[in-house]
Amino acid sequence: MKKNHYTFPFLLIIILFIVNNTVQAQTDTSEHVISGRHNATNQLKKPYVILVSADGFRYDYASRYHADNLLKLSADGVLAESMIPSFPSVTFPNHYTIATGMYPSHHGLVNNTFLDERTGERYSMSAKSKVRDGKWYGGVPLWVLAEEQNMISASMFWVGSEAAIKGIRPSYYYDYTEQISVDKRIEIIKNWLSLSEEKRPHLITFYLSEPDHAGHTYGPDAPQTEAAVKMVDSVINQLTKAIEPLGLPVNYIFVSDHGMTAVDRDHPIATPKAIDTAKYVIASSGTLMDIHSKNKQDTRPLYEILKSQEGTDYKAYLKTEMPAHFHYNATDDRLNRIGDILLIPEWPKVFSNRKPGIGHHGFDPLQVKDMHATFMAWGPAFKKHLKIPSFENVNVYPLITEILGLSYQHEIDGKIEVLKPILKDTRESKQRISDK
Repeated sequence: MKKNHYTFPFLLIIILFIVNNTVQAQTDTSEHVISGRHNATNQLKKPYVILVSADGFRYDYASRYHADNLLKLSADGVLAESMIPSFPSVTFPNHYTIATGMYPSHHGLVNNTFLDERTGERYSMSAKSKVRDGKWYGGVPLWVLAEEQNMISASMFWVGSEAAIKGIRPSYYYDYTEQISVDKRIEIIKNWLSLSEEKRPHLITFYLSEPDHAGHTYGPDAPQTEAAVKMVDSVINQLTKAIEPLGLPVNYIFVSDHGMTAVDRDHPIATPKAIDTAKYVIASSGTLMDIHSKNKQDTRPLYEILKSQEGTDYKAYLKTEMPAHFHYNATDDRLNRIGDILLIPEWPKVFSNRKPGIGHHGFDPLQVKDMHATFMAWGPAFKKHLKIPSFENVNVYPLITEILGLSYQHEIDGKIEVLKPILKDTRESKQRISDK
């Protein structure tokens, strides 16, 4: 048979084409604009909210690492002792909880990676096709609520903002990429707020991936993490300085999704040998092992074995018996995405079949305070020089809807009563002025 000398070069070209397209998909820096939208007349004079999240910015990082700009801005506004993330205290569930006011078990993003038993499909935060598919997202995120009421929104990254949820995306948004410099991101936000009233977004979400990366790699006590905190502090200073000359009533809410803790790297918990992968699917591990039974009759026998072995390494729960404070049991699991058996490691241990990394999150925030996140707020809507106790992150959603004057009829877990006291009472202020 005659040898085909063109086969290898042709295959190489195909491979390079695929790799190039994959890289381009991961580094797409173009702005997505939904044409034909504008602010309704009744939205034009509303205030503005920039919701900023610094991933993994633990509740004590600002004071511990002298984030002077954030401390100064929050001292002129509102500072919480901490913000309590929802369980599990990981990135995707909690960013989407902040955006929807719902616990993860209610909005459907029950972990960074999970199994949907109804379809047999897996969701993963690293799978772009899943991240951008609106079918995975329940609830009504803030940008969808705003757009439904003809208020323009924009997103410089946020979990869910790349997907068409209820068929709606923000009017302006970017697919997540680290290829856009921080200076450019700030310039984009300033440009959005420099648009005409009809096109100007009143809600902007802005996500920063640090200090989470540093915390995972070096641990929360490392100088690299301190440097990442100071970088975030500098970014917030740049952002506020860039927006200030516009003279707009901009309110800033600075949050994080979770904290960070150092774990026991020398004594990881190996995957229990009793878990037969022919019978069970492990959807996630690390700080929460989520086990689905292929045949539900096999759930109880495995649970009893794991329960007898739990000791000081982990606690074993049936989904039907998860303690109420987790909001993560069979009753809460509205989309059937939580495993039948849940193994929760005892801090500071984690599940791993090799030596784990230094920094982790995902633990029960009511047991491990290192999981607590940050909440700061300042701007014309907020009272000044106010410190408040810790609160759950589901309450950020009704706070923002109150500031922007957005109404909603659907059920959420957050309560406006929790954070309304941090807002200036404009009605009382107007009444005092008229009385004079």
